[in-house]
Amino acid sequence: MLVGLASFLEGAEPAAAPAPSPWSVVVLMFHLQLGSVWASACPSGCLCTSDLLSCTDLDQVPVMLPVSTVTLDLNHNHIVRLEEESFKGLPRLEILRLAYNQVTTIQSGAFRKSSGSLLRHLDLSSNQLTVLEQHYFQDLPGLQELLLFNNRIVRVENGALNDLRNLHKVYLSHNLLTDFPFVSIQKHSHPHLSMLDLSSNRLPKLPLEEISNLPQSVQKGLYLHNNSLVCDCSMYSMFRFWEQKDFASVRFFRKEHGCQVYKMQRRIRFFLYNRFFEKCNLSGLKEQESNVSVRAGAPLLLHCITSLSGTTTTFFWLAPNSEYVVPPGNNGSLKMFPNGSLEIVAAREEDSGIYLCMAQDQDRNETREVNVSVLQHEGEAHEHFNTGFTTLLGCVVSLLLVLMYLYLTPCRCPACPKHRTPTTAALGRGMAAGPGSAQSSILTPTPPTTTEGPGRKVSTNKHVVFLEPIREQQNGRLRVGPGLLLGAEPQQRAGETDSYVSVFSDTPIMLP
Repeated sequence: MLVGLASFLEGAEPAAAPAPSPWSVVVLMFHLQLGSVWASACPSGCLCTSDLLSCTDLDQVPVMLPVSTVTLDLNHNHIVRLEEESFKGLPRLEILRLAYNQVTTIQSGAFRKSSGSLLRHLDLSSNQLTVLEQHYFQDLPGLQELLLFNNRIVRVENGALNDLRNLHKVYLSHNLLTDFPFVSIQKHSHPHLSMLDLSSNRLPKLPLEEISNLPQSVQKGLYLHNNSLVCDCSMYSMFRFWEQKDFASVRFFRKEHGCQVYKMQRRIRFFLYNRFFEKCNLSGLKEQESNVSVRAGAPLLLHCITSLSGTTTTFFWLAPNSEYVVPPGNNGSLKMFPNGSLEIVAAREEDSGIYLCMAQDQDRNETREVNVSVLQHEGEAHEHFNTGFTTLLGCVVSLLLVLMYLYLTPCRCPACPKHRTPTTAALGRGMAAGPGSAQSSILTPTPPTTTEGPGRKVSTNKHVVFLEPIREQQNGRLRVGPGLLLGAEPQQRAGETDSYVSVFSDTPIMLP
């Protein structure tokens, strides 16, 4: 076997390719297996599968990690620091779990040389972080979910989330935050952000202008319950507006929204007990509609709703007459404020039209159109008067006609001779239509004067006013009166007449 291997290695027979010996195959398989073991080396104290690595009882991140790891579970360990390049050599890493450790510091570049563009879920909850510094997450552009709840965070630096442009959800509840840089999560910087959980912190006051400039998708998912808010009308107006818009943050945690009453050592749940805000003007914070109307002579405030904010943002309006308006306004008819709002002091007919708001900063600009309609006093009031007057007049006339029909009909004479009238005779051709039939009740203006069948008397003080709809169509077909049921027995027709009267009459007729 050795001779064959030597001849194979030396190439003793170049003319014909010799078949590999079994020994060479064994050596080759050994090297391949050894390389596979080295590539997928599982650290001590860890459980490794094809793409999952789970470790326990560690005080630092293992140095050598399998390159095939997709999910790295380091929960419930004793890790205090994340050193530089702690997760290098993991090009396929997508989920990193570091909850329930003692992490206090994240070194710059801790996630460098890892799959920063693929890592989408990072769980750092239940640790001991105190400040979110700007460099913590700078190497994770693909991160979508960031879990930081149940730490000791007192401050979030202004640019801590700037590099996370693909961020969808951030959980920062159960920390010690007293403020948050809302200005750093505008639409142009985080277009996919739909949830920001800041509940159960220590926020005393909210920057309402920055929050109102957040995209609608962020406001819907902004959770602020169980904070140390101080009660004021502006704060209450914002939450009431969110309640009207049926935001999930209010709908699911309505009972957990509370605030501290000024100069009182008590906390109230303002959605349940709102008597402290009865004198608040709730029109201060509202969404600007694209079409608004105002009465002539009344003031109107137009808001420039935009995602741009900051000291470098400038605003100006373009009026319907192609006139540019900048703070503080012009002509005394238009006033403009530094926050971009435009006030029409006293609306006139010529103020109707489309107003174009423009906001711009160093890199971006946004526009918004508002269509304003000015309504005139006189015409509108005259139209309302005419409509109301004609409606009232119609009701009075209808009531008078009904009363005349009910109480001004001719009196019936009990001594009148009982003879068949021409109408009764005409109806009697080919049928035994008695005076009490439904057709005679409908066609004659007064109730019948004779008895309805032998021994039956019609009540003289019952008026079948609403019996007329019997002749209307039912299910698309004209309803046939009981007197037209040819071939039916007299007793059967009389029973059917009673049923029709009792069902369709507004005033039931009592028959003895």
